[in-house]
Amino acid sequence: MTGLPPAPPSPVPARDWDGLWRDATQHLTRYGATFHPQFITRARGSWLWDQNGRAILDFTSGQMCATIGHNHPAIIEAITKSAQEVVHLFSGMLPPQVPELARRIADLCPSPLQKVLLLNTGGEVNEAGLKMAKMRTGGFEVIGLGGSWHGTSSGAGAHTYAGDRRGYGPGMPGTLMIPEPNAYQCPVRHCRDACDMTCLEVGFNLVDQQSVGAGAAVIAEPILSAGGIIVPPPGYLKRLKEMCEQRGLLLIIDEAQTAFGRVGATFCFEQEGVVPDILSLSKTLGGGLPLAASVTSAEIEEDVHRKGYAHYTSHVSDPLPAAVGLAVLDILAAENLAENARVMGARFTEGLRSLQQRWEIIGDIRGRGLMIGVELVKDRESRRPDHALGLRITQRALELGLNMNIRTRPTRGSVWRIAPPLTVNAEEIDLALEMIDQAIRECHADRNAGGGGAWA
Repeated sequence: MTGLPPAPPSPVPARDWDGLWRDATQHLTRYGATFHPQFITRARGSWLWDQNGRAILDFTSGQMCATIGHNHPAIIEAITKSAQEVVHLFSGMLPPQVPELARRIADLCPSPLQKVLLLNTGGEVNEAGLKMAKMRTGGFEVIGLGGSWHGTSSGAGAHTYAGDRRGYGPGMPGTLMIPEPNAYQCPVRHCRDACDMTCLEVGFNLVDQQSVGAGAAVIAEPILSAGGIIVPPPGYLKRLKEMCEQRGLLLIIDEAQTAFGRVGATFCFEQEGVVPDILSLSKTLGGGLPLAASVTSAEIEEDVHRKGYAHYTSHVSDPLPAAVGLAVLDILAAENLAENARVMGARFTEGLRSLQQRWEIIGDIRGRGLMIGVELVKDRESRRPDHALGLRITQRALELGLNMNIRTRPTRGSVWRIAPPLTVNAEEIDLALEMIDQAIRECHADRNAGGGGAWA
């Protein structure tokens, strides 16, 4: 292979690993994910190490949160300094890091976005933004996109359509959905490979028929991640904003995964020439810690404040994550990580396209910067998803030392969501490509030899 993984940063202390797995089995509530069979004990940059000292190249950036790499020295320094000063305060008290971070975020945002609410998670800032939109407009109807992911709490989860909706009872009143702009698997069976935004026009026609005249907002990711890295066509967000304005709706853009360099720019919406009414920021701001921000205009903030807006939580404006957020913004600028995302993303995409020439299972490659989707199909004409083989290849890649996320939903295709840390280098990109190639080759050989069973 191209390069060898680095040695673990420090020895792993002896632990009762079997006992810990018994504790996990007996006492952890299963929350949807299948646990990796080895404990992860160390992390640096693009790499993880398990309890046996085996290195794993992490092309998920944790839960897409360790944007600047795992355990960046500047993040450790910010945590240590804050721990020595103040970790947590009464929510009505302000540490100096909070207004400083709010100003830094506002300085990065285009006008009129300038008011910042610092919270913990993407779901939480989406809740805060949805409440703000409802209070501002007086309406309660919220429109989401198919394949979207905005969180799992009651409000944000009501507008999450990438899965995990069944079994919890009624959703929020006023929940409406429009089809996503997926040119590879068109939800309205109209386009193939080039979305002409018919889905948007049809979607709003249906919304207008269902609405009771109490519209509040549209909430949308600029690139739908959990839905399969769906990149809208040029002009889509502009047209979406126009349709919102025609109906008196606010536009909430959820940049949980796309902001702060991931797509080769500070914000994805800037690449589309659109400014949202409310902006949700989360994963990419906290350097692996829980930190999120809801950003809006002074006009909207003043209006909802006069009406009694409240989103008062135990950890609003917390000092420690705010200190880390400041360090993240410093690192992004000092190391020019948006540009590295653009360059390394182009290198990785080029390598994947080379693999696509050899392997029929790679149906589509899409994305922007270091946010890349690879759709896995049985054949490129029918575009039927190959869930079983996709899962096996993903597992084999992990055995080889590459961690990738795969989304496999019956109605949503089988898609690798690949998001390395923005600090990734060319050697790591090339090594990942070699492992993907080997995993596909071995799994194909195993299936062709009759070892695949249900994979066919």
